[in-house]
Amino acid sequence: MNRDIIAGNWKQLKGQMKAKWGDLTDDVFDVAEGNAEYLAGKLQERYGWEKDRAQREVRDFERGLDDTWRH
Repeated sequence: MNRDIIAGNWKQLKGQMKAKWGDLTDDVFDVAEGNAEYLAGKLQERYGWEKDRAQREVRDFERGLDDTWRH
């Protein structure tokens, strides 16, 4: 899936991401502004995950988006 979907719908998707990764702060999401690599880095930092796991979490979130977000 194209990561532009997350970037383009950031404000709407932010709530879903906050529900999934509740340990991340609003500041993290505000700075990330759709940057999947930054988000994965913060997941890695906050949860102590390996880089591969953090990237997989972001990819899985992208894949889990329903057709509403796919233009």
